[in-house]
Amino acid sequence: MEWLNYHHLYYFWNVVKTGGVNQAASQLRVSPSAISAQLKELQANFGEALFVRNGRKLDLTEMGRTVFDYAEDIFTLGRELMDTVRNRPTGRPIRVDIGVADVLPKMIARWLIQPALQLNEPIRIVCREASSDDLIARLATLELDVVLSDSPADPNLKVRAYNHSLGDSTISFVGTEKLVMQLRGRFPECLHGAPILLPTDNTAIRRNLDYWFDSTGIVPNVIGEFEDHALLRAFGQHGTGLFPVPSVFENQLKKQDRLRRVGATSEVRTHFYAISSERKLKHPAVVAICESARRQLLDTQ
Repeated sequence: MEWLNYHHLYYFWNVVKTGGVNQAASQLRVSPSAISAQLKELQANFGEALFVRNGRKLDLTEMGRTVFDYAEDIFTLGRELMDTVRNRPTGRPIRVDIGVADVLPKMIARWLIQPALQLNEPIRIVCREASSDDLIARLATLELDVVLSDSPADPNLKVRAYNHSLGDSTISFVGTEKLVMQLRGRFPECLHGAPILLPTDNTAIRRNLDYWFDSTGIVPNVIGEFEDHALLRAFGQHGTGLFPVPSVFENQLKKQDRLRRVGATSEVRTHFYAISSERKLKHPAVVAICESARRQLLDTQ
């Protein structure tokens, strides 16, 4: 049976936490060469590189990030063990690892996740962002408890994944007051030739919008396409163009960004999914996310 050298792992954990070998050496009161030697032995033991040099910095490899996550749990639990022995309260939070698809706007991701932080018990959320396919693959290795996305898991992926529909929302078009006042005609015809900001075509909502524009004969003047919805929203706030948002967030955006509503269509809907490796959701934080989203989306129908 192979045994893990926790002393080596502790040095590795401190290097990552403090930001470098010299910083860790200063904190642990040992020489940098001693720490470097321990790191080499740890990497040799794993048979994997944990760091990659980036100029003067040491960046974690994918394996390094995985090892650090385990080390974080191990040494956090160790501290709590000592607190328990010494009769100190631990207040250990429940950890939930959430994958957020990179096509999901941050505003929506925060809204979906927020109910997990409102449980009676302490919760620690760990959010990872990547493509849906990459995140779903990490469900299989139990690195994630749930993936939040705007589309269901690809059935061609050879991963056991279950789609839990959270609901959907109609789409509203919003813009600055000055821009909206320049529009002519009724909605949606007023969008013809109007400056529009859109998500890039790798998103489900963009594909649905393109189909709707084609079916209605509306040809907007597409000023920009954005992978990052926060950047799209920033240009929209500046008055560069009108832009689509889920209607469930319309009032929030009008208050925060001083935007005006142009109109809404029920023919284009954005969907929300929680994807898990289990058919029945059990994690209390994931259950809270799903139940809250379904309730609020149902109320806006």
